[in-house]
Amino acid sequence: MTEIVVLILAALVQFLHIGITGYLLNRTREGRDWNASPRDKPRPQPKDAYEGRAERASQNHQQALLLFAIAVFAVTATGSASGLTALAAWAFLLARLLYIPAYLLGWNPWRSVIWLVGFAATGLMLLVALF
Repeated sequence: MTEIVVLILAALVQFLHIGITGYLLNRTREGRDWNASPRDKPRPQPKDAYEGRAERASQNHQQALLLFAIAVFAVTATGSASGLTALAAWAFLLARLLYIPAYLLGWNPWRSVIWLVGFAATGLMLLVALF
């Protein structure tokens, strides 16, 4: 059950990512005009590093969230939920929360370390469900 609660919280983090990205991409008139258009033309190039980073961080979280959701489903469906999988789920969530500022502020190499923690936590959950 803990893993499902963490999955819901991780989905809410995706809402946070979408909000931050939307804000950063729509700060300029050009960005707002494109957002309100039928989007027949490509999106304007990011005006600063934060816009591009926010968009890439959001895309990364979507990918990570999909794998994490599969891991939560696998752990739940196989009855493999344990203290270890709950800890891994919380580690994933903490890593994803730290990933936002790490990416936006360009924390190198810490952004990659934080990403690896979340990825490893997801992998651990999948392995527990498998074995």
